[in-house]
Amino acid sequence: MNAGASETAGVGIPDSRLAREATELVRDTSTELLYHHSRRVHLFGALQGRRRGLAFDAELLYLAAMFHDLGLAPEHRSSGRRFEIDGAEAAAAFLRSHQVPEQRVRVVWEAIALHTTPGIPEYLEPEIALTTAGVELDVLGIGYHDLTGEERTAVVAAHPRPDFKRGILRAFHEGIASRPGTTFGNVKADVLARFEPGFERTDFVEVIENSAWPE
Repeated sequence: MNAGASETAGVGIPDSRLAREATELVRDTSTELLYHHSRRVHLFGALQGRRRGLAFDAELLYLAAMFHDLGLAPEHRSSGRRFEIDGAEAAAAFLRSHQVPEQRVRVVWEAIALHTTPGIPEYLEPEIALTTAGVELDVLGIGYHDLTGEERTAVVAAHPRPDFKRGILRAFHEGIASRPGTTFGNVKADVLARFEPGFERTDFVEVIENSAWPE
């Protein structure tokens, strides 16, 4: 995979036709906040991969990063599915339309579907692990000190994050408020608990205790 002329913090942005068309699609259907977030996820993921000595496919990591939050877009809010699945399915449809082999489609799909499920991606393919690492660094600050100040500054200069903490929480809230049931058992329940009036978490223990089993 060859990188194009664009480079940030020593990380090249994939410049294949597939990567360019994915970038255009995300820019056209997402927001500026999510576009810049997705680009930072790629850059931070690649930097973490370099730091960890992982061999990874730069194009696959880029594609997973660019599509990972697309499921938050308005067109997906009535799907009834977790937003991660909507993003994964959108990526898979895009890749299949470009005749990408199914094994590569699967890696991107899993990277997106699992990016909010900590404790699992790190044991899978590097592109899956590094998509989550990029998300965790940009959103949660996990691994912040793994990178140098110069690397972080270069990434944020290329893709600014003004008021990002509040902005990304707003994007999460708007993207999942219409499908609260999809937050059961995952971190997005915390978002609705904070920002959605009247939201009540589904309690895992109560689900077990109140199931149809008689004993």
